[in-house]
Amino acid sequence: MGAAADDAGMVVIGAGQAGLQVAESLRAEGYVGPVTLIGEEPHAPYHRPPLSKAMLCGEAGEDQLTIRGPEALERKGIALVTGARVEAVDRVAQRVSLADGRVLAYRGLAFATGSRARPLPVPGAELEGVLALRTLIDARRIAAALEGAERVVVIGGGFIGLEVAAAARKRGRAVTVLEAADRLLARVAAPPVSAFVADLHAEHGVALELEAAVTAVEGAGGRVSGVRTADGRLHPADLVVAGIGILPNTELAEACGLACDRGIVVDACARTSDPLVVAAGDCTARRAGDGLLRLESVQNAVEQGKSAASALLGKERPFTAAPWFWSDQYDVKLQMVGLSAGHDHVVVRGSVAERRFSVFYFRDGALVAIDSVNRAPDHMLGRKLLDKAVAVTPEQAADEEFALATLVR
Repeated sequence: MGAAADDAGMVVIGAGQAGLQVAESLRAEGYVGPVTLIGEEPHAPYHRPPLSKAMLCGEAGEDQLTIRGPEALERKGIALVTGARVEAVDRVAQRVSLADGRVLAYRGLAFATGSRARPLPVPGAELEGVLALRTLIDARRIAAALEGAERVVVIGGGFIGLEVAAAARKRGRAVTVLEAADRLLARVAAPPVSAFVADLHAEHGVALELEAAVTAVEGAGGRVSGVRTADGRLHPADLVVAGIGILPNTELAEACGLACDRGIVVDACARTSDPLVVAAGDCTARRAGDGLLRLESVQNAVEQGKSAASALLGKERPFTAAPWFWSDQYDVKLQMVGLSAGHDHVVVRGSVAERRFSVFYFRDGALVAIDSVNRAPDHMLGRKLLDKAVAVTPEQAADEEFALATLVR
């Protein structure tokens, strides 16, 4: 697609996975006008999933995290601006103002502002040694703190918290996980998966405390010494990592008048309430049926990024694939596809004892999600089953002798 002489170009706010995907997809779609990718962090776009996995375990260096370096982006004609904060967006004048005084005009604008770690809402959260994990800088701090830590308390039994716990145990640290719910991964997995993950961590020496309401973080001399729970107990710690969820970065979008509701509201094509503005990634809430769907995953960032680029060029590319996620803990890979919320029937296929099984979730007789532990073929097949809305019965899912793959041929 050729660029008009007066083409102000495309501006992408946020240089993470979603923002990078928007910029590169614009080029892949044939757009030849200016593309500017603005990142608040000082780094080129990098992979976030390894931060809580391979990086904390010492199995991956920072040089292995970069998705696309400045030189590669330059070859594609994408101007990368790092360490820059966008201060305001004027949608009438179609301008983006940076904190350093620069002003960029745009023809089309993409918000890929991501999310931030939810702050710990208790006294003592500001003490030295209380950290959260969201960025590369966060991961550096936690990795450095693990070097000298003996006792680690992780607040939150979701993916991030459990991955940090696994990494700390692999490095020989004493670890306690405090989870407010009555089971781990309560928001995303069925009881069989929660129980398996709890047993896995217990086998590796993690002290699990369920229904543990944190009331305060305590310390001495400005440094953390322990975490107090509602039952009065103090859990000693010289490092505390809070993994209690994320908050979408919507402040900039709200300030310029875009529709926001627990995220920047977008349709299946990543379009916002402004026809010249799209949004992609963790900062979004997608209209789905009568409600809004928030997804926090690499897949969502990539697929919405592609849809957003198409929308900026006047094309329709709805993101309709079943959502999928994964988590690595010790020698276990947990892969999830679909959304299990509201399921009314669960079937287990495989052997929990052998750590190779899948949990199939049904609602009103229809398959809605699959969680797989060390059974990658089930996960890959599950993506096809859900994307094609293939009818699967609970009896077929439970029968190891039945070849589910025949249903998608």
